[in-house]
This record gives sequence, C-alpha cells and structure tokens, in this order.
Amino acid sequence: MVSVVILAQGVAGGRANGQAPGGAAEKARLTVKDAAVMFGARENILNASLSPDGTKIALLGTNGNKGAVLNIIDLASSTPSPVPILTSSGEPERLAWCRWAGNTRILCYAYANSVINTGDVLTVNRILAINVDGKNLQVLRTPEHNGLALGYTNYGGSVLDWNTGVDGHVLMVRRYVPEQTTGSLTAQTKEGFGVDDINSANLHSAGIERPRASAVEYISDGIGHVRIVGSDTGLNQDGYNNGRVVYQYRTKPGGEWQPLPNPKFDPYYVDPTLNVAYGLKSQDGRNVAYSLALDGSGKETMLFAHPTVDVDDFATIGRNSRVIGVIYTTDRSNVEYFDPAMRRLASALAKAIPALPLIRIVDSSQDERKLLISASSDTDPGRLYLLNRDTSAMTEVTPTRPAMEHVALAPMKPVSFPARDGTMIPAYLTLPPGSDGKNLPGIVLPHGGPGARDAWGFDWLPQFWAQIGYAVIQPNFRGSTGYGDAWFQNNGFRSWRAAIGDVTDAGHWLVKEGIADPKKLAIFGWSYGGYAALQSAVVEPDLFKAVVAVAPVTDLAQFKEDAANFTHYRVMKDFIGSGPHILEGSPARQAGKIKAPVLMFSGTYDANVSVGQARLMADRLRDAGHPGQLVIYDKLDHYLDDSAARSDLLSKSAAFVEQAFAAGK
Repeated sequence: MVSVVILAQGVAGGRANGQAPGGAAEKARLTVKDAAVMFGARENILNASLSPDGTKIALLGTNGNKGAVLNIIDLASSTPSPVPILTSSGEPERLAWCRWAGNTRILCYAYANSVINTGDVLTVNRILAINVDGKNLQVLRTPEHNGLALGYTNYGGSVLDWNTGVDGHVLMVRRYVPEQTTGSLTAQTKEGFGVDDINSANLHSAGIERPRASAVEYISDGIGHVRIVGSDTGLNQDGYNNGRVVYQYRTKPGGEWQPLPNPKFDPYYVDPTLNVAYGLKSQDGRNVAYSLALDGSGKETMLFAHPTVDVDDFATIGRNSRVIGVIYTTDRSNVEYFDPAMRRLASALAKAIPALPLIRIVDSSQDERKLLISASSDTDPGRLYLLNRDTSAMTEVTPTRPAMEHVALAPMKPVSFPARDGTMIPAYLTLPPGSDGKNLPGIVLPHGGPGARDAWGFDWLPQFWAQIGYAVIQPNFRGSTGYGDAWFQNNGFRSWRAAIGDVTDAGHWLVKEGIADPKKLAIFGWSYGGYAALQSAVVEPDLFKAVVAVAPVTDLAQFKEDAANFTHYRVMKDFIGSGPHILEGSPARQAGKIKAPVLMFSGTYDANVSVGQARLMADRLRDAGHPGQLVIYDKLDHYLDDSAARSDLLSKSAAFVEQAFAAGK
C-alpha cells in the first residue's frame, strides 16, 4: 500500500491536504482595477525540472512583465532557497523552458520574434547551455557553414532525447542548409532535418541521422536511439508540406529503415524494453491508443478507447519519456494508467490532496524515485510538489500564483445546453463567487483553435470576468477537438455555421435560464475565439451588446495568403478551403451587419494571426460607419505574454463592456 505524507512546510512554504490557508473569511473580492492587475499577471513559475540525481530543482520563473529568471534550488542544503543563474528581459529574447542535460549542465529554449523584409513575423529560436553555477553559457549552434549558405534557418534545433547514456549529452534535431559549391571543395551539401549527438559542455557534435530534405519528425527510444522517422514528400517537390506524413521504422537500433506497417497509425513514443511504438489511430471516428510491435511482425494491440471522447495523448515519466498511461478529457482531464505502481501512486495522491485533483508528473530523477508533481483545480491555479517515493514524503515547493492565495476564486461547473438543432453542447459555467447565478451580466467566451477545446481547471480569463461580477460560459462548440470526427466536422472555419451557431446558442441559453440579463450580454474571444466573437455579431447582431476580440481572424482568404511564405501554406489552404464560406464566413467582409460596439486587441509580433487581420477589420468597420476600437501592442506576439499588457487588456475590456451596457439602456 502506497502512502503519501504531506509535509506542512516545504522549500517555499506549504500547506496540508491542498487546503487554502485560513478560512473563508480571509478570501477577498477585488475591484476591477485590482482584478485586472492580478489576473493579467503571468504565472510565477513557467517551467520546472529535476536533476537526474534528484538533488536540485531548476525553476524558470517570471521576471518583470516580460522577462524570465532561471533559479536553482539545492535540495541538499539545510536551508534550500532559489539562486538565480540566468535571466532574460523579454525584449526581445525570451526563455520558454529549461531542463537538465546532466547533473551539472542545463539547457534552455530561447526565442525572439521580429518582422522581416516580407512583412512576415519570424520566430527565431536557439538552445542555450549553462552550468549549474551560472558559468559557461553557450549557444548550441546550428550546423556551421564553410561557404555561402543557400538559405537561412531560424530554427536552432530541438532536443529529441535527454538520455543518451552519457552525462550532459543529448540528441538534437537540427536543420542543415546547403552551400554554394562554386570555388569550394568543402561546401556543405546536406539539406533538411537530421539528428546529432551534442555534448552540451563543449558543443562537440556527432551525426546520428543524416539530414533528409523531406524529414519532419524523428522519434527516439528514450535511451539514445532513433527508431522512427516521419517524412512529408511535399517538401521534396515545392518546399510546402502537404500534411501527409509517411513513417519508417527500425526493428532494432541501427537497423535498416522500412515502412511502418500501418499507415493509419500515428506514432508518439517508443518503448525500448518492449520494442513497441505507442500511438493513436482513428477508430469509429475517435482517436484510440494502440501499441505497435517494432519487431517486424506489425502486431497491433489496442490499449484504451473511450466511448465518447478521443484519447488526447500519452502520460510519460522521466528523462526516458517512459509511457505510463493515456490522457483523455471528459469534463476534466483524466489519466488511465498502464503502470501498476503509477496507478497506486495516483490513487494515494488523490487521497492526500483531494482539493487538487488535476495532478501530473512534471519531471523525475533518473531512477524515478523523486518526482516533481503539479497539482491544481478550478479554484487553485496550481502548486509544485517534490515527492520522495522512498520516504513517501511530499513537500510543497511553490504555488504557481501566490498572489491569489487570499482571493475568492470562482468554481467552474460543467454544463450542457441545447443547440437550435437539439444537439447538446458541452460547456463550462463560471459564476461570481457567492452569486445566486441570476440576472447577471454575462460573457460568452469561445475558445481559440479552432482545433482545441476548453477543459475544467483554473483559467485566468473566465476567473477575471467572474471576479468582477459576470457569469461566464465556455462552449465546446462543434469544430472543437477531443470529441471525435463527427463533432469536429470540417473544422470551425469550413463548418463555421455549426460552430458559430453553437456559440450564439450559448448566449441564448444564459438568457433563457435567467442567468444573464439579456441587456447585459457580451462576447469575448481570443484567436479563433476572436473570430467567433466577430462572426457571432454578424449572424445575430442583436444578441450581444458588446464584442471583444483578441488577435482575431477576420478574413479567411487573407488568412490563407498570410501563410504563403511558410512551409505550411498548402496545409493552411486545405484547412481553410474555398467556396462561398470564404465570403459568408469572414466578418471583415460582413462588417456592415454588425450592430454591437467592437473592441479589438493585437500584437505586432503575432506570428499566428497577423496584426493585419485586426487592422483590416477596423478599416471595414470604419467604412461601414461602425464604432470600432483597435488597441495594438508593439512587439508582442499572439499570446500578449506581458503582465502589463494583459492587465491593460482586461481593464480596457471591462470598461468597454460596461460602457456598451450603459449606452444600450
């Protein structure tokens, strides 16, 4: 029987049983100004990693509005405390994650956005290496050139395997660019993505897999051997992906490549002990988890299928990415464990911290005896714990958002409502803390994507609106992922009528149930959600009294062309499609039908949805004589990952919506 003991005090304070400190009387409600600052602030912890020997934690945290700081916590110290060894300003360089390459060397992913001469936004990334004491900072360079390269690469590589068997060595996927050969006998002629073994201490490299012009994916076995490669033949033809990946595999390390037996099997991981690949396959219109033998027999074994939702991914542990179960989402995220020890541990954790049911393993020591664990809920943004499986002691390292410790957060309730055709649409309802849920101002909050879905858990956007008195509904409209092919239809753009119909029906349901005041109903969306907000105002101009759209898609034809200079252009063209929906489903081309006031936000470094989309919408609204506002944040990307900007966005949005409600009385 596994037991877990929660220590009352940890590295950075702690609590027992996942309960909030103090009683309900300590929980406060915030003013709009204070709520905008608190909920607009980024999480304190961006990423955490445990050293292979389990003696140190690397914590990547926020540093100011846009920056980041890498701290090291020495668990062997009598008074462990964070020691900063690396910082980034966020102007423009940013740190996204850091992880141990060995016991004394850490790798960090750094990136920056910029606008190039074509007007496109380009993201440049590099992998940095640094000693645990903050010394010997180096860039794991892209392959060097002796002559004049026939192109450039913004891709600085990615780590494929953290566990090559040699401390400090990793397998990296890197892109090779050929050089001109005229006048040079040593010109580099390799092209495409290849795999190299990199010594992170001195940057020496050795080729493991020769570059392939068509390669788009490699999968290793977690112990330093590449076993699967995926190729997109479109890259060989015209430089554009065609979205159809063909896989090859090896029956043993170093063996000959041969076609994967089942082309419908989408591989994710390889288990070297069992000599199988884990992957997903569509069955009865839903993603199902399978294993595929890599011994040449082609034997497939179904591991898990859910009757109503897709399998989302595989749960893994440690530096080897050992598969221990599958992840799927019903009302909330769930894990079906294959590993008996992990199943027992998950059960023990659920009993130890019942108030924090969303539990995941963040990282582990090499022997998997020490684990970093994240635990959260809808009303708790999350906490990082260190678990010692040998002593069954679990210590809280740090809360994700300590500033919210004494703030009353709003429960997120799974609900469903009928669409106009009778289909029941799953959604989440978040009401203001302490509210009776009647006759409130309401916000419909469609998610982005559209290839995504909302799930139960803490979310700063609905929490902000609930904090200032709004009822918030988040519909998983048709076009969302996770519910199978029939629900996804032809995606939320090509099947926009079904998706937008479900979004507007969410608003009607709030009013019909008496939850929302029909004179105080607004819609707020980000990315595809911003598109949905604008298009909802096109098809039902009298329903919403205010529209807020962040980084919205506004013209489908232009959205396709925005990808023309990138390898995914053909995939994007197929995804958006052609036909009447391009005109009918583009809010910028239907701006004259919108009655509600519109507020938009966008960043000039947005590589996902060009700022030109929002600017076009603003122009079309102005041409139609419509009151529309556009706020542009300079040098920020799609996520507006800046505490000051997000706080400003929330503050301006709340004031705008209130003003629209007042004007409509």
